[in-house]
Amino acid sequence: MRDDAEKLHQVLRQVAPGTPLREGLENVLHAGTGGLIVIGESVDASPLAVGGFRVDCPFSASALYELAKMDGAIILSSDGERILRANAQLVPDPRQPSEETGIRHRSAERVSRQTGCLVAAISQRRRQITLYKATLRHVLRDASVVLGRANQALQTLERQCLALRSAIEELGALEFTGDVTLDDVVSIIQRAALADRIAEEIAGYVVELGSEGRLVAMQLQELMRGLGEEILFVVRDYALRPDSQFARDVTRQLGEWSAEAVLDLQAIARLLGHPGEMDQVVQPRGLRVLRHIPRLPPPVADRLVERFQTLAHLLSATIEELDEVEGIGASRARSVQAHLQRLRDLSR
Repeated sequence: MRDDAEKLHQVLRQVAPGTPLREGLENVLHAGTGGLIVIGESVDASPLAVGGFRVDCPFSASALYELAKMDGAIILSSDGERILRANAQLVPDPRQPSEETGIRHRSAERVSRQTGCLVAAISQRRRQITLYKATLRHVLRDASVVLGRANQALQTLERQCLALRSAIEELGALEFTGDVTLDDVVSIIQRAALADRIAEEIAGYVVELGSEGRLVAMQLQELMRGLGEEILFVVRDYALRPDSQFARDVTRQLGEWSAEAVLDLQAIARLLGHPGEMDQVVQPRGLRVLRHIPRLPPPVADRLVERFQTLAHLLSATIEELDEVEGIGASRARSVQAHLQRLRDLSR
C-alpha cells in the first residue's frame, strides 16, 4: 500500500504545479486541442513510435503547446528536459490490457504498461489530464480541489492530534500512580496509527499541489511535531521488548495494516506482545519519562531501565542506587531523582 503511494508521489512530483511540464500540460488542456505526451526515450527508440518529426530541442511549455496542435504523440526525454519527437503514431501491443474506451487513452495505457514510461493523455472532450505509469492510473485534479481536500484533512488531523496529545498527558499521570491498563496504552497507539494515515494522505496532497502546497506542508509538520518519537517511546515502554528497532518494526507493521485491522485493539495488543485482557495493569519501563530529563544521554537512560526494569522501581531508587549505574555519577543521580520527583508532582 505504501509502495503504491510512493510510486504515485514520484509521478506527481514530475507534473506538480510549478513545474514546466505541468504548465505545458495545462496549456494544452485549456486550448482544448487534446494531446498524448510520453516521457521516456525508450519509446522514441522503439518500434512503438512510428513516423512523426524529429525535434530534439529543449523542453518548454510553449513548445509543447504548439506541437500538441498536431494529432500525434509527443515524446520527451526521460527527465523531461528535451522534446525528442512530435506527431508520432504509437503502436502498442494490442494484447496489453486496457479498460479505456477512447483510442488516445487506450494507446496511452498500453504504451505505459508495455514500457513502464509515464504517459499523459489530455482529453479534449472530458477536459482532464490522465496519467499512466505501468499499472498506475491517475487523473490530475485542479489545484483548488486538491487544496480544499487538504484543508479538510488538516482539520481532521488537528482534532486527532489534540486528542492524542491529551491522551499521552493522561498516560503520564497514570504512570506515576501505577494505574495504567493495557487498554490505555493500545488506545494511544491506535490513535497514533490513525493520525499517521491522515498525515500520509495530506503528504500526498502536498506532492500533488507542488509549489502551491508549501503552507499545507508547514501545517502538517507543525501538527505532527514530536509525536512520532513520543509514540516510539510509548511502544518501547510497554512492548515485549524495549529496543528501538522493535518499536520501529511495530509502527511499520501498523502502517501496513488495513484500516479495519487498526481498529482491532486486541490485534495491536498482540503485536506488542500482550495476549492478555485489555483491563490488565501494565508497568511502564520509564524510558518515555527519562527522555524528558535534560542532558540525560539515551544510552544512560537505557542502562537505568535495564537496571531498575520499571518506572516504579526508578522512582523508589536512592541516589546511591542510581549512582551505581554506569554513566550516572553522584551529581547526575541527584539530578535524575529531582527531575523524576518534579515530573511526578506535575502529573498530580
